[in-house]
Amino acid sequence: MKSAGLSVREDAIGNIFGRWDGSENSREAIASGSHIDAIPYAGKYDGVVGVLGAIEAIRVLRSSGFKPRRSLEVIMFTSEEPTRFGLGCLGSRALAGQAGFVDVLKKAIDIHNISFAEAAKTAGYFEVHEKLEKVALLKGAYSAFIELHIEQGPTLEKEGIPVGIVTAIAAPASLKVEYKGNGGHAGAVLMPFRNDAGLAAAELALAVEEHVLASGSLDTVGTTGVLELHPGAINSIPREAHLEIDIRDIDEKRRDMVVEKVQQSASKIAINRRVQLENFIIVNQDPPAHSGEEVVEAAVLAAQQLGLQHKLMISRAYHDSLFMARITPMAMIFVPCYRGYSHRLDEYASEEDIVGGVKVLALTLARLSLS
Repeated sequence: MKSAGLSVREDAIGNIFGRWDGSENSREAIASGSHIDAIPYAGKYDGVVGVLGAIEAIRVLRSSGFKPRRSLEVIMFTSEEPTRFGLGCLGSRALAGQAGFVDVLKKAIDIHNISFAEAAKTAGYFEVHEKLEKVALLKGAYSAFIELHIEQGPTLEKEGIPVGIVTAIAAPASLKVEYKGNGGHAGAVLMPFRNDAGLAAAELALAVEEHVLASGSLDTVGTTGVLELHPGAINSIPREAHLEIDIRDIDEKRRDMVVEKVQQSASKIAINRRVQLENFIIVNQDPPAHSGEEVVEAAVLAAQQLGLQHKLMISRAYHDSLFMARITPMAMIFVPCYRGYSHRLDEYASEEDIVGGVKVLALTLARLSLS
């Protein structure tokens, strides 16, 4: 950011901002950006393209002699991926001032029983809870926000389209479920007398799939991404099971109906399998977001000006843009990625496609900054 001539600041949760002052810098700025953190065994394009791409877009505008009216700001959001504390988009949630967010973080611990506050202190952020309230931005703090990102799906590559422009973002409900049984020796306890927490968890994972498919919509998806058994020995009946479940949709009511059915199944399975449902926690249940028409229009006009074919589309993955939509009109620019692979080591986007996305972003930022 500094090498691109931006003035840099950082807030209490770790979001980093780089600003190019416009000639009318008292007006609300235009922002762009993404994240650079990743899940385990992931690739290097998810999020990073949107941070480096935004910086490069500003480099291009500066070198071309463009003079912005509204200031342009690049945001590198902290902790977008929910891998450590089970809650994603920490930086953008904080900026959006999500209700109850600080209280959730006060209770958050990782798998090693390290609290969020301890982790923040280790990383150099002190008194983070006390300062988080000041991170939140008022609605309208930015005039617009636009995020460049790889698609993380196969549509653009399959259709040979270089640019996707996002009109809506599906939102997840994240669940944590815990069962407890009696356990016992795998040979000594006969089948009729077992209280197997592992089988209860397996049945619930299948129930998630069943309820998602029963919604009747391709936009409804569900994933049991974590299933842990204790004690985790081949000759020991599981006496504890921990699941983490992700359910998403662009229709909030339909998604929440699936969540309710999963909760009903979790209780029913516990009764039928004679185990205890220790916890059924809805970690978050965020509403989907729709893009701002004026931001989408600016991106469409930029793609047309560049002669790049584009496609209006929905984002099935969620992003920091989901929370930025609570304070400003937003949109996203997608570029194709190899076979739609993401959250994998072989995640890849070509230089040509990234360059196309950066060009669309640069022209979009220019247009919005003059509005």
